[in-house]
Amino acid sequence: MANVRFHCVSKVFPNGHVAVDQLSLDIADGEFVVLVGPSGCGKSTTLRLLAGLEEATGGTISIADREVNGVHPKDRDIAMVFQNYALYPHMSVYKNMAFALKLRRVPKPEIERRVNEAAKMLGLDELLERKPRQLSGGQRQRVAVGRAIVREPKAFLFDEPLSNLDAKLRVSTRAELKALHQRLRTTTIYVTHDQEEAMTLGDRVVVMNGGVIRQAAPPLEVYRRPADRFVASFIGTPPMNFVEGILTPAGAGLVFVERGGGADKMGLNALDQSAPGLIRVQMAGEATAKLAAHVGKEVVLGIRPQHLTEQGPGTGQSSSVIIATIKVIEPLGDQMDLHVECSSGARLVARISAREGLKADQLVRLAVDPASVLVFESGAAGRNLLL
Repeated sequence: MANVRFHCVSKVFPNGHVAVDQLSLDIADGEFVVLVGPSGCGKSTTLRLLAGLEEATGGTISIADREVNGVHPKDRDIAMVFQNYALYPHMSVYKNMAFALKLRRVPKPEIERRVNEAAKMLGLDELLERKPRQLSGGQRQRVAVGRAIVREPKAFLFDEPLSNLDAKLRVSTRAELKALHQRLRTTTIYVTHDQEEAMTLGDRVVVMNGGVIRQAAPPLEVYRRPADRFVASFIGTPPMNFVEGILTPAGAGLVFVERGGGADKMGLNALDQSAPGLIRVQMAGEATAKLAAHVGKEVVLGIRPQHLTEQGPGTGQSSSVIIATIKVIEPLGDQMDLHVECSSGARLVARISAREGLKADQLVRLAVDPASVLVFESGAAGRNLLL
């Protein structure tokens, strides 16, 4: 096992495309780190730089405190599992798993011990004589992992290893990979575009976009305290709702008022608080102090769909209730997603407890929990003002 370090690493391809831009990241010995982001964000290139399959344009990469820039991939003591598994079709499961050890001239008894131990760990001990074509997708994936395990590397690298599996198998295999890491405690760097994989597998999640790290933190922190609007929009299902507006004084506190709702022209006292669709949210007390410098400025309110709850008509008035028209209902078993439209034209998604009686074109009252909202600087990548 080993620590891994990227220091100001960049990768610029011959056509001028900057795939990785001044990336710095320290990964502790035994840590499971997931690189996540949209296609083209630089996550797979980062992994390939670590593996030695791409050469860094600048910066240094270290494994176990040893700089590996210029070191051949086979001499870096890492094992990589690819998206397509890269199994030899003419070899049995046993021979696939043993092949790298034979190339290293590992003694035959040691090869047998390692392969049999890994096969038992992965539930492959009854399949060792089969060829890859005789295996299911999940079994082939386990063979690829087993081939990495027998090498006893300093670090495991996974590049979208579950993307070729069906949804049900992805869930079960994901759990197997997490259990395997808990048992082996080998440093693991895992690349995926799937935020659910990232959040469930990683000790730490590294969100990338445009070749740079937008945030690196434990999964729950990334979800609850996203560094900026990009991270907030990428992490969470359904995606976070964003509403543009301004912060307005209200007594000793602050109220967010949707842009175009009237606050920018008339002031808060002139607003009709019962106007359908007007998005107004009273800021929580702790947030007021952090946002004081942004009063009167344009900001973006972030509301997760899970933090919008249906409110019955007899529950009283609140400045943090949105009245909107249901456009689409998506049933999800014991929950449902409501796609709604406010009179201002703002569209939101609310994930609420499932119930009968709701239908399209019906008005619904949605309460906002002020303690759960986030406020960002204006712009697509505005920073979280509550951090």
